[in-house]
Amino acid sequence: MNREEIKKLIRGTPATVPTPFDDKYQVDYAKLTDLTKWWVEQGLGTDVAPIKTSAAMGEGPDLNDEEWPAILRTVVNAAPRGTKVICALKTKNTLHTIEDAKRAADLGAIGLQIDLPIFHHSNQDDYVRYFTDISDKIDIGIMIYNTWWFGCEHLEPDTILRLKDAEHVTAIKWSAPQGKNYDDMTKFSGIFNVIDNSGQAVRAHKNGGRGYISATIAAYPKFDLEVWKLLEAKKYDEAQAMLDKYRTPWSEWAKKASAKSGGYRQIKGLMRAIGKPAGDPRPPTLPCSEEEVADLKKVLKGMGWIK
Repeated sequence: MNREEIKKLIRGTPATVPTPFDDKYQVDYAKLTDLTKWWVEQGLGTDVAPIKTSAAMGEGPDLNDEEWPAILRTVVNAAPRGTKVICALKTKNTLHTIEDAKRAADLGAIGLQIDLPIFHHSNQDDYVRYFTDISDKIDIGIMIYNTWWFGCEHLEPDTILRLKDAEHVTAIKWSAPQGKNYDDMTKFSGIFNVIDNSGQAVRAHKNGGRGYISATIAAYPKFDLEVWKLLEAKKYDEAQAMLDKYRTPWSEWAKKASAKSGGYRQIKGLMRAIGKPAGDPRPPTLPCSEEEVADLKKVLKGMGWIK
């Protein structure tokens, strides 16, 4: 596939889904099969809401090299033919990432989320070589995850433009650190699908963006699918009003939850609160307490997400 073909598949609200674990912290593939079928029933896995496995909120960094391929295979096999599935890859050297990318493609992924090579202390030229070399070896899409907060260099707009000939670099998961201009995305939003990762879905869409990341979509897809329809219709005031009304109470709960222990617990607590539990996060992250889940249920009831 070329970039224009892949851009039609990696857009909208890519949905990071949790990895379910059993009570011994092993991947629960039976539960993953059931959840995948439910996610598809709820509207995920389409060309405007591809399912994304093994990403950060799916505890991807905690998965070993036997687990993430089995997770991808399980989701692809559980979903109807034609379901769009993206696989997130952990940051590795170029050669290892190419191996992983080919493996994910063989297992049915239509695209990949790939972090910046954070542990290599890479510069902008390194970024260009890294993503170009991967692109040259595969036939599926790449969504670059601009993971500057891990201490590596921010992916500069001019560097992104240098990737225009890397045919399979399709999307940029975008946010900008302090001191950088978020709106610089307009320099490349006509070439790549820009997916907002900073809670600025409306601003991104006005800048030519083609999607946004939601922390809650795996639990209640209906909300973000409706927001996306409003964005595509350029009903920006309505979209922002929805986001403001429903995201604020969720964010307040999530902030408290992440202060107690790591961020992975948020999505696991959310799945428990809606009645689709996916097990506890792996240590050292603490699971949400019964009290925390009860508080979240109150929030979700107020939002109309559960009865």
